[in-house]
Order: sequence, then structure tokens, then C-alpha cells
Amino acid sequence: MSKRIQAKYKIDRRMGENIWGRAKSPVNSREYGPGQHGQRRKGKLSDFGIQLRAKQKLKGYYGSISEKQFRRYYDEAVRRRGDTGEHLIGILECRLDAIVYRAKFVPTVFAARQFVNHGHVLVNGKRCNIPSRLLKAGDVVEIREKSRNIPMVLEAQQSPERDVPEYVAVDGPKATYVRIPALDEVPYPVIMEPNLVVEFYSR
Repeated sequence: MSKRIQAKYKIDRRMGENIWGRAKSPVNSREYGPGQHGQRRKGKLSDFGIQLRAKQKLKGYYGSISEKQFRRYYDEAVRRRGDTGEHLIGILECRLDAIVYRAKFVPTVFAARQFVNHGHVLVNGKRCNIPSRLLKAGDVVEIREKSRNIPMVLEAQQSPERDVPEYVAVDGPKATYVRIPALDEVPYPVIMEPNLVVEFYSR
């Protein structure tokens, strides 16, 4: 498992966008970057800089996936026929931690990774503690009975902060991954540009 080695909201501030759409994001009150030189005037980004920023934003959104793992997802997307950018998003969205987050079992994608790691989740009736596991259409994700009354879970399920997308069917403590979503179906709070990620790796 990869480990997040920096404060998660630094990703928000570095990008200058509230990438998870959370009310408590510091970007809402401080739109400049983190650190001592964060308020300096920003220069115009090169094409490479724009592509790199798109990649870092997409990686950061899913809980700071490691570069090695993210590159594997890209290579798999390239192997599939059709739009590579769309395939990349589809692969990222079928991760177990992403489905736990989309089903509103937890409040954040970081909490989803920890929730799975701690063994609170069943996949098709069997315990799974691998956040990066890629699900198939029809797979059922369920919160273990002993974990259903955790305050974080109850709070997330009642939160109006985000909605469950159509490609995840939720029935109480169970969620079914219905199908691979298209890019325009994924409820990103900000614009993601997987086409720029493809250009970055195609250089």
C-alpha cells in the first residue's frame, strides 16, 4: 500500500482548486498556494506544466495514488480499444476505495482507503482489505455488520455534501458496482482532463 506523506489539503492549495468539493477545504478562504512563497505571482505554465498539473490533480483526487501504480493504470487504458482517457477514468472509478467513497460509506477518499485497510468491507461476501482492488460490474461491496454503526459511516451516509452516481446502486450498507462510467458521469467537483494526462505520458 502507498502511504500519503503530505497533508491532503496541500494538494487542494497547490492546484488552487477545491478538488473534492469539501466545505472545509482551505482553498475556500486561501486561494494561493501553500508554504512561504505561496502568495508569489504565478508565471504562465508551459504545455508540459499544464499536462503535469492535470496528472497531479487526477492522482491527488484518488488519494495520492503512487506514480508507479498510476502509470500501470495508464498502460492498461492504452491496451484497451477506444478513448484512452475515458478508459483511464473507468479504471480509477472501479477501485474498491473509490466505490466505497462513491457509495457514501465514508466522507472522504482518504477515509475510504483507511476503511478498507482496516477490514471493514466485504466484496461479494468475502472480507477484502486491498483499496486498489479493481471491481467488475455486478460486484457487491458491503460494510461488515460490526462496522455499520461507526459514527463516521453514519455521518457520511446522511451528508448532503454529495450524491451517489448512477453507476453505483446503494441499498443500505450494500453497494453494487453497476457498470464502468463514462467521464461525464463521474461527479468530479472540478474539471478533470484525462486527455492531458494521456498527452503527458505520450511525450
